[in-house]
Amino acid sequence: MFSRLREDIASIFERDPAARTTFEVLTCYPGLHAIYIHKLARWFWTHGLRWAGRFTSHLGRWVTGIEIHPAVIIGRRVFIDHGMGVVIGETAEVGDDCTIYQGVTLGGTTLYRGAKRHPTLGAGVVVGAGAKVLGGFTVGVGAKIGSNAVVVKEVPAGATVVGIPGRIVEEGKAQPAGFSAYAVGQNVDDPYAQEIQKLSEHSAELEWALAKLREKLAELEKDERREQLRAIK
Repeated sequence: MFSRLREDIASIFERDPAARTTFEVLTCYPGLHAIYIHKLARWFWTHGLRWAGRFTSHLGRWVTGIEIHPAVIIGRRVFIDHGMGVVIGETAEVGDDCTIYQGVTLGGTTLYRGAKRHPTLGAGVVVGAGAKVLGGFTVGVGAKIGSNAVVVKEVPAGATVVGIPGRIVEEGKAQPAGFSAYAVGQNVDDPYAQEIQKLSEHSAELEWALAKLREKLAELEKDERREQLRAIK
């Protein structure tokens, strides 16, 4: 247990520059508290003490603002940063080294008991603040979900997803990429934004060409008036 705790604390130092001391992490990080309360809740749940598991989960939600169903499977070195408003549903699975920010929902979209209703996050996935990942599909290893994205279908390994509904803006490799806080990459270009930019530039070119045509027509009208005046004289 203590070796796992040391792992979790070390992972927080790696991913949060605001962390200063081990004592501060132990006492002031609700994400860490939520993970260890969940361990107790899951122990109750897997040993047939379902009410005790749910009640422990409820107490954890009250203390930390993070709701994790006791049936959820959580890997090693998972970091829930800030954490307020995080909801992780019953059949969700969270892989090793995942990072989840505040306001994230790993939710289900069906009402069938026993079905896989909630998402599975592969190792190293980063889910940005306010994102909603809804359904029983897999988010591939090393994928990034942008803040406030709504993801309703499978995400390939290493991909970056943004928007409502979520769309892939960057393909990735099957291996985990370097950590990106809030799933924000330094060189991610949204193809939709690129197309809008192209349309904007094209519109500006058309407006410039139209302005030139108007100037030319005005000059021709002036020349025609001069010729008419000369003819009258």
